[in-house]
Amino acid sequence: MSVDEKRIREFAYQIWESEGKPAGQEERHWDMARKLAEAESLAPKATPRKKPAARSKEPAAVVEKPAAVKKPRAVKKPAGG
Repeated sequence: MSVDEKRIREFAYQIWESEGKPAGQEERHWDMARKLAEAESLAPKATPRKKPAARSKEPAAVVEKPAAVKKPRAVKKPAGG
């Protein structure tokens, strides 16, 4: 049995089960399964996603927020001066 035949058989079985296992619907199930297998074989293959790097179990380093820098206040000059 080829991979295609095996996949069609799997699809037909899934369809049969999803419809409540009715009797007398084999031909329709096989036709649907063939179409699904054909569509699946024509679909572009998804590229595997990279797994994110494993996180260390050590606690993250504590990063302190830098202290705010105060700007000097402007000095008011006396009027008329």
